[in-house]
Amino acid sequence: MGDSLETSNFKRRRQPTILVVEDEDFLRSLLQVSLEKEGYAVVTAMDGLQAMRVFTDRPIDLILLDVLMPNMSGFEVCAEIRKRSDVPIVMLTALNSPDDTVQGFELGADDFISKPFTFKEVHARLQAILRRISWAREQPAFMIMTHGRITINDEAHTVTAHNEAVHLTPIEYQLLHFLMSHPNRPISKEVLFKEVWGYDFTGGTNLVEVAMRRLREKIELNPSTPQYLVTVRGTGYKFVAPEVSPSAINHRSELVQ
Repeated sequence: MGDSLETSNFKRRRQPTILVVEDEDFLRSLLQVSLEKEGYAVVTAMDGLQAMRVFTDRPIDLILLDVLMPNMSGFEVCAEIRKRSDVPIVMLTALNSPDDTVQGFELGADDFISKPFTFKEVHARLQAILRRISWAREQPAFMIMTHGRITINDEAHTVTAHNEAVHLTPIEYQLLHFLMSHPNRPISKEVLFKEVWGYDFTGGTNLVEVAMRRLREKIELNPSTPQYLVTVRGTGYKFVAPEVSPSAINHRSELVQ
């Protein structure tokens, strides 16, 4: 009962708009009706070109994006949207090759749902992403963490690495934020998947690994021999924080609380 009430309040407060991009008429209509029954505002597009027009014309909170479409593929749409926005993108795919998943994630997708799927699965994924966005917006107005030459600023939602501004997708930002909040502690892939993506671990190691690789490429001077984002063999990953003075630790802890 408590979870249902919390979810209901969340929907009324956020009123998220979801763009469903799917070339199969029946599936597009089914997704629209199902999402609207859950209280979401839904707009649809039947191909990539129409999706880009819709996205340009109105605010969108999340995109449910098919991969295989005429005129403009989901991969192409994802790449174009990432040039201008960090809106969460969940890709619907009938492609079972890990390389296809990696390609989409490297273009900036936040998550993948394989066809055939159940609406329960779709709804759970979307809720997890929207809750993550809501959580980020409701955090204290000012929080800065600095470890070594990496700084994350939650007020401005920015990251700097080695005195250079770094652009991260929402999922990359949350991944870095979580690891930096637990410095020098090995974190399993299962925990990262649950805490960052927002739902239980169900074969999501590939997404964690690809996200980590992308993050290393953006913040490490030498991604092949990382200084900060280190693999812990048999466990997962950890953010290695250089030793700092007690005063710096206390200052950072106050900001994080």
